[in-house]
Parts: sequence; C-alpha cells; structure tokens
Amino acid sequence: MHVIATAGHVDHGKSTLVRALTGMEPDRWAEEHRRGMTIDLGFAWTTLESGPTVAFVDVPGHERFIGNMLAGIGPAPAVMFVVAADEGWKQQSAEHLAALDALGVRHGVMVISRCDLAAPASALATARHELATTSLNGIEQVCVSAMTGAGMDDLRAALSRLVAALPPPDRERAVRLWVDRAFTIRGAGTVVTGTLTAGAISAGDTLAIAPGEHRARVRGVESLKAHLPSVQAVARIAVNLRHLPVSQIRRGSALLTPEAWDTTSRVDVRTSGELPHQVLLHIGSAAVAAQVRPFAADLARLTLVSPLPLQIGDRLLLRDPGSRRIVGATVLDVRPPELVRRGDGALRRAELAAMTGQPDPVSELRRRRVVTVADLRRMGCPAPAGVAPVAGDWLLDPAYRDELQARLAAEVDSYAASHPLERGLPVEAARQRLDLPDRRLVDALVAPPLAALAGRVLRAPNRDILPPEVASAVETIRADLATTPFAAPDADRLASLGLTPAKLGAAVRTGALLQVGDGVYLTPEAPDLAVQRLAELPQPFTVRDVRMALGTSRRVVVPLLQLLDRANLTRRVDDVHRRVVDQSRPDT
Repeated sequence: MHVIATAGHVDHGKSTLVRALTGMEPDRWAEEHRRGMTIDLGFAWTTLESGPTVAFVDVPGHERFIGNMLAGIGPAPAVMFVVAADEGWKQQSAEHLAALDALGVRHGVMVISRCDLAAPASALATARHELATTSLNGIEQVCVSAMTGAGMDDLRAALSRLVAALPPPDRERAVRLWVDRAFTIRGAGTVVTGTLTAGAISAGDTLAIAPGEHRARVRGVESLKAHLPSVQAVARIAVNLRHLPVSQIRRGSALLTPEAWDTTSRVDVRTSGELPHQVLLHIGSAAVAAQVRPFAADLARLTLVSPLPLQIGDRLLLRDPGSRRIVGATVLDVRPPELVRRGDGALRRAELAAMTGQPDPVSELRRRRVVTVADLRRMGCPAPAGVAPVAGDWLLDPAYRDELQARLAAEVDSYAASHPLERGLPVEAARQRLDLPDRRLVDALVAPPLAALAGRVLRAPNRDILPPEVASAVETIRADLATTPFAAPDADRLASLGLTPAKLGAAVRTGALLQVGDGVYLTPEAPDLAVQRLAELPQPFTVRDVRMALGTSRRVVVPLLQLLDRANLTRRVDDVHRRVVDQSRPDT
C-alpha cells in the first residue's frame, strides 16, 4: 500500500477528487456535509490499474483547521496538491505548500482541478512558479475535471508513476505510529488509527504509549477494513488495543516499539529561519507547545511542554502561534547537555554548527564519550563501525578511554598514599571518582601497570621480588588451586611448604596470594571466579548453596562471602540469604 495526503485551499475539490478516484466518501462528519467542507481527516482508498493500492488522507483546507491538516500530512510520504482552475493560487495553497516544504516532502503530484469551469493555464503557471523554490519542485502536473472525468485517467497514471518512485519503507525499523484517531468500539475496546511508515505491527505485540508510561497489547490489526494477523509499512492501519482506556490515548500520541525510543522534552535543532520565543511544534499527528532558546539564526534549543519520541534527523514543523509563519527544523540532538555555566551557549552553538542532522555514530560517540549501543539506536544512530563495546553494551570513545586510564592510575596512586593499609582502590570508589555509569567500565579500563583483584584496583603485583624458596612454595599452592580454586590449603599444608605467616604476608603484598580470612589463602582471581559461579545460582542463595557451588567448606565460604560483601559484589537479602549485585546497577 501507498499513502498519499491531499493538500490545497478550502473548496478546491480535494474531497471531490478523492471520491472520483476511489468511489468512497472521505468526509466523515455530519457537520462536514452540512457545511460542505472537510473539517477533520478523511480516509479512502483504491487500487490503481497498475496494481498498487493507494490510500488517501483527505485533509481540511480551511485556515481554522490547519492543525487537523498538519496531522494528516505529517506522517504521509507523498502529497496530491490541488489547485482549482477557476480560483487559482490562494492563501491556504501557500500555507499548505509552506508546511510541506518545511517537512521536506519531495514526492507528489500537482492537480489543477475544476478544469470544466475555467482554462487551467493561468492556475498551472502560478502553481509551477510557487513550487519552483520548494521541496516539491518538479513534481508532475495534471489538469482534470472530476465532474466530467476529463484528465482522470491521466491522474491515475500520474499516481502510478508517483508511487513507483517512492522509496521503499524500512520494515525492520522500530515502530512509531502517530495516532490520528482514537475511539471505542463496543465489544472491542479502544481502537486507534494512523499511517504506519516503518516497521510492522502484529496481533499479540506489546507497544508503548507516548507520552506516558502505559503499555498495551495489540488485540488485532486492520488495514482497509480487512482484519490481518500483521501489517507492514507503508499502510493505513487500525489497531485494537487491549486493556487501554481511550482516555489514555489521543491524536498526537504514538505507539512505539518498547525500549526502542526515548521520549524527550528538550531538543537542539537546525531551522530554516529565525523563531519567536514560543512555537507550536508539529511532527506526525502531534502538536506540542515549545519554548525557544536561540543559539544562532538557524540553531535553537526547544523545550517542549510535553515529551515526544524523537530521533536525530526527524523533520519538525514549527508554527508561530501569533502569525501564519511556518519554519522547518531538523533534529540535531535529542539528548542535549545542560547549559549552566557562562560560555556554555557559545560552545554549544559551535558544536551544533558542525552537526548535519544525519545520524553520525562516530561523531556521537566522540561527543558523548561513553554511551551504550542501545542508547545510540534509541537516538536514531547505528553503532559506529569498527568500535566494539568495552563492557556489556557500553562504548567508549578511544580518546576518552586513554584519558580515563590515566585518571584511574592517578586515583589508584592517590588512594594508596592516603590508605596505606588497604590493598587497592575499591572498584565502586573508582567508578564514582571517574563519574562512570557502570562498574564494568572500570574493569575495562584496567591494564598494566594496573590490575583488578578482589573488587579493587591496584598497581599490578610483582611476584619476582619474593625470595626463590618462597616463590617456589607459593607456585605450588597456586598449582593446587588451579584445579580446585576454592580448596584453600589448611595450616598443615602451608607448614609443610615452609610458608610461615611472615612469608604468606609477603606473598599477599606482592599479589601472589589473596588472604580471604584468618589462615585462608586463595589466588587473587578467586573472588571474580566465585562471583561468576554464584551468578549462575538461583537468586538469592544461602551459605550452603555457595559451599556446594564452589566445592569447598564453610571455613572458606564464610570469609569469602564477607570479602565479596565488602567489595559490593554480593549483598545480604536477610540473615540467611545473599544475592549477586548487578554490576550494571551497583547501587540497587
């Protein structure tokens, strides 16, 4: 299916043309029939002789219903622009064209209608002139009379050529369906309609509702009055939502693929002209008031009164509430930084000036320094090629990583100087000092001459400074622990190897061994290995569960768990149970 919106001045024959093309009545309300004009959006469809099905979104042309008009043309990928031969170019013709140009609509057909009432030459010449400096420059023009049928076959042929030239939709993309109608059907519940421009919606899907925190399950989907198991873009679609009151969704809401979109109340944009201090922002079927902070004649920050699901590259239409002026805008950043210090605005202006409005993963990573692949995708940006996550889903800008590693080494040395009796900087303390969002990023930064042992970061141990006989005995213990890493040698075994408390202390200081508790020694790698095994247990777990999982005794398990607790690797749930701490959310 292909979706085409109508556009043009009131009473220039848009609805009449749609009726002639489809045999359907697009005007839905009794008030529309009484007044003889389209007030709200109408919908009709037909199958062209060339094969494609075309759905028309018929929009009002009257200036008082400009918001309804924008809700119709916003999501549509193409337009049928209508100018009456007997009246020519009019005020709403210009306003509709300005809106289409601001949205960057490039595909369409110009129809000179009512050619039975006047010669089309003058209206056609004016229309060509008006379109010449807009995004619709060069679209095909057709002269018709819906009353006599003259030119209608030419219009159908032009529509066939139009839809054949439309770019293919991205059916793998996350769904963002802008709702243009929401109502209730007895026995079915809430139903919403909209133009699906990307992705697919199937019965049984769970979709997020924006704005807000609601989610709803899809009970059924319908397109062109046919119930279908699934509908792919592009399509006019009706979605029956289960257990969602109609009061929680309205025109301008959006159905979203969960976790694939962020809603934002603040965006930085590039505009096609200067803006007043307040604007009405239109995207899809949504209309939201926004405050404007200008950075330059073509750069501004918009603060929205209600959050919207936006991505880099989105086209916005900004309308001055006090006039008929319309300005187009391209979203540059959906997560812009706070501007709190003197000079932040000038720095931001320079940064925005270099942005193109096209998703650029390399630039986004360099600018944000640390970000997840999922966050980039929610902003509308793919992961940068050739840059692998350093921990989990986290990406680090290479230059920032070098800076962080130098800072981490300095923090380790500073902590060692102020805490001479402690063995290294706790990983959680390092995370806080480096202002990182995830403990795993600290581990990813550790490289020689640093080492991560037992939840702490320290200068890498140097076992070579142990006397040869002590080093040999320690290596024997390490060899024993290689096969049974939690079977800590007992006092007799340590004594048989000549490892006195003083020699064991030296081995611990050099990092060859880790003292877990009184007389309990393991390799420094044991805590991390223990956490890996404990994470595989049903959570929470008991001391007995740990003893069985690690294949050792309470003599080892109790002090080992205490060590893991202190390192914030495990946490008590109650007097009996513990759980492994999620390192992506260490504070929970």
